[in-house]
This record gives sequence, C-alpha cells and structure tokens, in this order.
Amino acid sequence: MDTTQLLKGVLDMAVLAVIVDDDGYGYDIVRRLRAAGLDQVGDASVYGTLRRLYSAGALSSYVVPSDGGPHRKYYGMNPHGRAMLAEQRANWTHFADTLTLLLEKPLPTVHLRTIGDNS
Repeated sequence: MDTTQLLKGVLDMAVLAVIVDDDGYGYDIVRRLRAAGLDQVGDASVYGTLRRLYSAGALSSYVVPSDGGPHRKYYGMNPHGRAMLAEQRANWTHFADTLTLLLEKPLPTVHLRTIGDNS
C-alpha cells in the first residue's frame, strides 16, 4: 500500500506529536519522524508543515546559534498547538476505530448464480 497520501493527511499531527515534549529544529524533526517509522516523509514537506503550523499559531520558535554551522531555528509547542494536537488525536482515534470495525467485519458470503441457475 502506498502510504504517501495517508502521510499527507496526518503530517501536521505527526509533527506536533514528535515535538510535544521536546522542541526541535527542522532536520531533527525529520529524523524523529523517520525513526518513528515514517520513512517516506520528505524534508520539504516537514519544513512546509512547520511554517504552516507556526503561521497558524500552533508553534513558537527561537534561534539557537551554532559554532559548527548556521544557526538553527527551533520549534516548540504552545497552548494552541497542544489543543490542536489533542483535537487531532481524538479525531484520529475515532477515525481509526471506525475503520478498524469496518475492516474486521466479516465479508458477506456471496452466492454467484450462473446462467440457467434458477436457485
């Protein structure tokens, strides 16, 4: 199954989930997502998601100087982001539970009739 479309639909929630307890900078967040099993997540998608979440007021940011390269922009959760994540978790749980029930439902037995079968 190609999970690319699924990932697009849940990337905001995944990003919020990996920084809920520990602020992170762009590539660090990408690494955390991949380490969690989201191997197909793209760098550009995560950076775009961070910008969008920041613009929506869900994240705060700050810059940390680096001796070995460019400064790093860290993102952290704020109260609005925590509320957003809580709502997304509830929505996901409801959706996943519903889909699980649907998938676990036994398939109906279908009796195929052939031409001339009058039963």
